[in-house]
Amino acid sequence: MTYNPGTMRILFVADGRSPIAQNWIRYFAGRGDEVYLASTFAGSLDFPVQGLEVIPVAFSGFRKETQHPGTASARTVGLRTAIRQWFGPLTIRRGAVRLRGFIERLKPDLVHAMRIPYEGMMSAAALSGMSRQANGDEAPLIVSTWGNDFTLHAPSTRLMSHYTRWTMQVAEALHADCQRDVRLASEWGFGVKKPALVAPGNGGIRSDIFYPPAKAVEEPVIINPRGFRPYVCNEAFFKAIPLVLQKHPHAKFIFALMAGESQAIRWTQALGIRHAVELLPAMSHAEMADAFRRAQIVASPSLHDGTPNTLLEGIACGCFPVAGDLESIREWIIHNENGLLFDATKPYSIADAILFAIENKDLRHKAAGLNQEIIASRAEYGKNMQRAEEFYKQVVK
Repeated sequence: MTYNPGTMRILFVADGRSPIAQNWIRYFAGRGDEVYLASTFAGSLDFPVQGLEVIPVAFSGFRKETQHPGTASARTVGLRTAIRQWFGPLTIRRGAVRLRGFIERLKPDLVHAMRIPYEGMMSAAALSGMSRQANGDEAPLIVSTWGNDFTLHAPSTRLMSHYTRWTMQVAEALHADCQRDVRLASEWGFGVKKPALVAPGNGGIRSDIFYPPAKAVEEPVIINPRGFRPYVCNEAFFKAIPLVLQKHPHAKFIFALMAGESQAIRWTQALGIRHAVELLPAMSHAEMADAFRRAQIVASPSLHDGTPNTLLEGIACGCFPVAGDLESIREWIIHNENGLLFDATKPYSIADAILFAIENKDLRHKAAGLNQEIIASRAEYGKNMQRAEEFYKQVVK
């Protein structure tokens, strides 16, 4: 393999529909690198790549091409996750054969799998099954871990545990969205001397899109941008709303990715809160930024997480953060200093955090300044992607 220090031939293995993956890949396509994508889901990109091949794994070929990640119903998401955890690993070898052929044709400088299940697992299988001659000098494998790869998926079944550990052993470098996952990676077989980069999964915050409103929001508007996911405690969050409305009857709650969702509608009816709830459809980044700027508080009621990109986006747009008390979240939020932490399983804990945030303007004002500094120093897109570029060059050498 001949390395050109100016540009790289990069093969990404990712869910090509994902805005998180697209935001990362777009940087290298725009930089002039030779970018290829093996997508586990059918979809389209709004930026050019030199080659795209759809390679389904873990039944991803059964998903609709137009379906946005995170927009399926609550029941569907839970059932699909369980099925993929039990039977998805059985599809890895087949997908790896196709991916191996793609790698052999491209001879990339590096392969970056943007999630452990199932893109990382398939990439590890593809590369470990190749001869040195077929793979040039063996393109190194970088694996990204997103949020709940270790805490939710890895221990879910025996096969998921096996393939997670094997993937971490095969990977030559790691990209994690929190320091916690660097520690967990070593527990799952990733060598402690191998290089690791900690940066938001989507590369960071685009300050030209996500920025505070001209005037701080004075109305009690709370936005939950997480959608329906098996690790987000939406039922508890909906049950917290009447507790908030008892003290602040004019409070409004905005939910992303829930327009038309039958379970959300049933909760609003059963709890008598339809007047206080707005359910939004899937939106572009610019539209989502506008929604954040309407809100005073951004909430993330999850049980498993790394660094939620939507939480950072809400903070960048001036929202005060309230979130489930997790090790990874504490890397960004110090309780009662630049945000509040709660027990995501308990409605009263969620409600207490929201009420405290509504009623403490000085805390919100202080946090806004601290959080803008945090976003600028640790989460700005351009700075993080320059770090990622240097990280790639370190791994390729």
